[in-house]
Amino acid sequence: MTGICTGRVAAVTGAGRGLGRAHARALAAEGAAVVVNDLGVAADGAGGSAGPAQQVVEEIRAHGGRAVAHTGDIATDDGAASLVATALDAFGRLDALVNNAGFLRDRMLVNLAEDDWDAVMRVHLKGHFLPLKHAAAHWRAESKAGRTPEARVVNTSSGAGLLGSVGQANYSAAKAGILGLTLVAAAELARYGVHVNALAPAARTRMTERTFASTMAPVEGAFDAMAPENVSPLVVWLASADCTGVTGRVFEAEGGRITVMEGWRPGPTVDKGARWSPGEAGAAARELLLAARAGRPVYGVS
Repeated sequence: MTGICTGRVAAVTGAGRGLGRAHARALAAEGAAVVVNDLGVAADGAGGSAGPAQQVVEEIRAHGGRAVAHTGDIATDDGAASLVATALDAFGRLDALVNNAGFLRDRMLVNLAEDDWDAVMRVHLKGHFLPLKHAAAHWRAESKAGRTPEARVVNTSSGAGLLGSVGQANYSAAKAGILGLTLVAAAELARYGVHVNALAPAARTRMTERTFASTMAPVEGAFDAMAPENVSPLVVWLASADCTGVTGRVFEAEGGRITVMEGWRPGPTVDKGARWSPGEAGAAARELLLAARAGRPVYGVS
């Protein structure tokens, strides 16, 4: 099997269903050996089963690819470490990490329980940090041993992380945190041959059933703009050696559209050269806001 990832090894978290499954299959189709991680939990994180990860492994192998399942909890230190160890034990190397695992506990802010906040932060934000930490430690050791890798990390954020989303304060905060983690990791790990980028995808998955309810169903014979497989080609490229020089960037991907997000940049500014009074600061802020571009609305606000 040949392609832009031939000879590379990729680990994909949350790869038993939805976007993760599509990414794992697309990476394998382009020649990568894949570690398919999934706990097999419900959409809210409850339960667990080895079935989804193993099913994706079997699908990849049926098409001539190489894959192994990993069912450890990547939001624990031991689980994240074992993800990297599984790649090294099964295939002898690790070249790319696609952080994708997650679930939802949606509530309006005043109804959001502490456990729902903690659970979503844990799987999305901590579940990105720990695999990234252990993969980075391996790649740093390789670099220091004179074997500088062409390593790649693709983190999964969301439009909710870029703009916010009503009823998803926990999810939006976690996904925004992933963007900050991406920027820091890209800066810190560049010296070791590691590129780190983030993706804000929009696609039909268990997590987006309510969000995209009016646009979910594909029309027979037409381009299915919400298919998870539309997002995967960009993920495969970002996981390949071909994306040399691209790091610390954030992309949106939906259907046939790819957008480079430009992030926070300084807008209108004024400097008094001395301390403002509260009234003066307020007047100055209002003047600056009149000159500034309006922000995009939070998802769910009409």
